[in-house]
Amino acid sequence: MNAPRQTSSLAVVSLVSGILGWIVLPWIGSLVAIITGHMARGEIRRSRETLDGDGLAVTGLVLGYAMFAVSLVGIVLLLMFFGGLAWLSFAG
Repeated sequence: MNAPRQTSSLAVVSLVSGILGWIVLPWIGSLVAIITGHMARGEIRRSRETLDGDGLAVTGLVLGYAMFAVSLVGIVLLLMFFGGLAWLSFAG
């Protein structure tokens, strides 16, 4: 009889941090989600069928990387907007 598979605690931390990265702690939560997500996926692969939670880890990774991407696009747009305003003030 097979023992029940346990969920990786790193995978749960990755998911929770990814959610917190969108709600409360944008950069810190996303960074923790990415780091623990990669650690959890490695731990699950090495566990040989005793750990579960790969989907949780992948979701944490997606949330973390998505927050970084959205915030970087926002920073670029903000710089372009204020750069355009500065260009207009010097041109006029």
